[in-house]
Amino acid sequence: MAAVNQFATPKSVFSALNLAWIDELNVKFARYRLYRTTLSELSELSGRELADLGLNRSMIKRIAYQAAYENN
Repeated sequence: MAAVNQFATPKSVFSALNLAWIDELNVKFARYRLYRTTLSELSELSGRELADLGLNRSMIKRIAYQAAYENN
């Protein structure tokens, strides 16, 4: 009977795996929200305001992507 108890997997291992998966999903969702927020805010700027920042409208998606995913 002792051998059976040694091979039993504790519940904490599975709960830790589930929490890690949920944490990873939260991080991905937070990055996506940052991307969408940055994209939205830059898209609302006028052409003159973008020019003052040294940006073109064609650069907005790339800048939003870099802000959310590349600058970790």
